[in-house]
Amino acid sequence: MQSRRSRPVLVVIMLCGAAVTLAAAHLRPEALVAWSAYISATEARMAKELVSGSGFLAIDFEPDEAAERSVVLSGAVVVRKMETLDAGGEKMDAPFARIHHWRGDVLIPGRSVAQVVETLQHGPLPGQEDVLQSRVLERGPDWMRVYLQLQRKALVTVTYNTEHVVRFARYGARRATSTSTATKIAEVSAPNTTEQRELPIGDDRGFLWRLNAYWRYEDVTGGTIAECESVTLSRDVPALVRYVVDPLVDSTARESMVRTLLALRAHFASAGAIGR
Repeated sequence: MQSRRSRPVLVVIMLCGAAVTLAAAHLRPEALVAWSAYISATEARMAKELVSGSGFLAIDFEPDEAAERSVVLSGAVVVRKMETLDAGGEKMDAPFARIHHWRGDVLIPGRSVAQVVETLQHGPLPGQEDVLQSRVLERGPDWMRVYLQLQRKALVTVTYNTEHVVRFARYGARRATSTSTATKIAEVSAPNTTEQRELPIGDDRGFLWRLNAYWRYEDVTGGTIAECESVTLSRDVPALVRYVVDPLVDSTARESMVRTLLALRAHFASAGAIGR
């Protein structure tokens, strides 16, 4: 049982963590260099997997691939924390920032890859709890630019105006990908009030500075497996409060991935989301 003497210490640490999340942060050039290196290494690994003869989804290259596929095919959502290592097998940390990397898989029943991609390219954008507003700004052959107003909740609730470029690619009749790269992430101060404004990009509270989402789709018996790898960049937190803040950040990221995947499945279960 926790002693009475230790409780005030824990409260102070938690309050320090909350203060850190509320303070302003600055996106430094060193963090951007590290982010670019991490993304390059991650995309190089993905490129090899996509043309591999031994698999297509990232889940295919995991040691427990068969077990995880079985869970996904049963209708459950599988979410895993991931990490890209450098060529020497070392961690790729970002100075003054944190890189968060997650993978999730879900089965979309009764839909082929062709139907899924057609609907995502030309139909309405899937809705979800984290997305307050969404609209397509431009569409072209196998790409589109979209606006999303996002809301993230952890120690505090944060709202962002974001823009993303989404590109689609096909790998035969049964496989496809889409890649979403955020081209704008602006934190909104005092949302839904007369004082609402966008904070300077990179000079905000630092909860979300970069966001890439890599999707893969594969035909399977009974439908399509949709898989997402999400990589984000945020501010760092002092070592003193990491053991308090990190579990909360991980829990929030995991729950967000689950909501995204379930919202996608629900989108295709609706009557209006049937591919042509």
